[in-house]
Amino acid sequence: MTDPEWGPAEWWRGAAIYQVYPRSFRDTNGDGIGDLAGIVAGLDHIAALGVDALWISPFFTSPMRDFGYDVADYCAVDPMFGTLADFDAVIAKAHGLGLKVIIDQVFAHTSDQHAWFAASRGAREGDKADWYVWADPRPDGSPPNNWQSVFGGPAWTWDARRGQYYMHTFLREQPQLNVANPVVQDALLAAARFWLERGVDGFRLDALNHAMHDPLLRDNPPAPDDGRVRSRPFDFQIKRYSQSQPGMIPFVERIRALCDEFGAIHLVAEIGGDDPLPEMKAYTAGPARLSSAYGFDFLYAPELTPAMIVRAMGHWQGLPGADGLAEGWPSWAFENHDAPRAVSRWCAPEHRDAFARMKIALLAALRGNIIVYQGEELGLEQDEIAFDQLQDPEAIANWPLTLSRDGARTPLPWRDEPGGGFTTGTPWLPLGKANRGRAVAAQEADEGSLLHHTRRVLALRQASRALRMGTFRLLAADAALLYFERHCDGERVVCRFNLSDAPVASEVSAGKVLLASGASSAELASYGFEWRRV
Repeated sequence: MTDPEWGPAEWWRGAAIYQVYPRSFRDTNGDGIGDLAGIVAGLDHIAALGVDALWISPFFTSPMRDFGYDVADYCAVDPMFGTLADFDAVIAKAHGLGLKVIIDQVFAHTSDQHAWFAASRGAREGDKADWYVWADPRPDGSPPNNWQSVFGGPAWTWDARRGQYYMHTFLREQPQLNVANPVVQDALLAAARFWLERGVDGFRLDALNHAMHDPLLRDNPPAPDDGRVRSRPFDFQIKRYSQSQPGMIPFVERIRALCDEFGAIHLVAEIGGDDPLPEMKAYTAGPARLSSAYGFDFLYAPELTPAMIVRAMGHWQGLPGADGLAEGWPSWAFENHDAPRAVSRWCAPEHRDAFARMKIALLAALRGNIIVYQGEELGLEQDEIAFDQLQDPEAIANWPLTLSRDGARTPLPWRDEPGGGFTTGTPWLPLGKANRGRAVAAQEADEGSLLHHTRRVLALRQASRALRMGTFRLLAADAALLYFERHCDGERVVCRFNLSDAPVASEVSAGKVLLASGASSAELASYGFEWRRV
């Protein structure tokens, strides 16, 4: 949808984006792992939701130690997913359905099986010797500083061939690229150009603020004890020097300049950390940087409250920043491939159906882009995965204190049958019976299902400039009630939500009801909601 205020080059502003996790979307060859041909087969389902674009998680050549986020060749498709011709078919069909295609780019690290790393570890001299982060040991042979890995243990691994340590923020099989090196930047941009020339419409930039480090390799300071359970050494530090370096801004601008050559390209960065907001603002400020950024406001939150929504919206009001540059555009997700299913975190089992309807209506009413994770339109819950069936390296390393990412990565159920209609073989992760009962086919046949509700919600958002582009103004909020207004060019939509499992009093002015469940003029039922044009 093109908005007259922003023009066709900013199709993404206010967009709804559907995340596809390829391993679990649809399998067409019976090996139990989803593939690109499965994405082609499922594109009609995605288009029918009424989204603007799909984001495809990594499908590049990889040893799959971190399921594709350990890239061994940036410009090739891993055979388990298919071929470049299969990817071209995804682009062609998606564009034919009016969908844009966004893919991941992993710029902070590669696989240790990448040819670049093989060349870099071979000797301290050579054209790729400084393409990764290498450092000598301390005099006692220990790592060069105290930096810790996200997945547990030091962020340094000794390499005997080179006689130095190499850095890895994540798995030891994911060596850190030296992105401060302009030649490395050139190589990454060349990989991005490869996909732009194949027709992609944007990139989701993975863990972007991890892509540079302090060149002096100073120790991180300890983090204060805030009472939370700290299951990893990583949680005991303020990551002042191991990530979030100011030198990233010029590289961000180089990424944007490349994409501007192709026009209408959407760039959204994943920004994590203890204080991500300043970086999110900096990476998206003004027309020479990224389109959008998203953090983890909701992805790991143990509960959903009006205060959380108010706080998140308050950070993004469309005002110029302290540097005078226009504020970037936010993106929001309630769940994804790294975070537990929201219905399992935020409500009791007996309320999941009502809560899922309220949740998708709330997500669609927020100011910014929204990201719907595959299966969210079906109300999938977190599947329980036994320890002996875990695939997630983080969950295995930190068992049982880290909730497995595998539970949110189980296959999308297409039919209520063994394997969920996802594959004719054995799925790479088991799919629970409750989620099989939420299959696409079953909900397609039921006009009252969450799937049909999601389509109605997204259609209403698409048709409303206030909901896609408008300002956000808080009208009321307490422990349960959230009441706000979206406004654009004379169109006003007021939205009421009850985020609790008990009825709440809530009065609203007259107007046309666009969407409602459990709402009266004076009360909202448990997880009730209403959109009203006034």
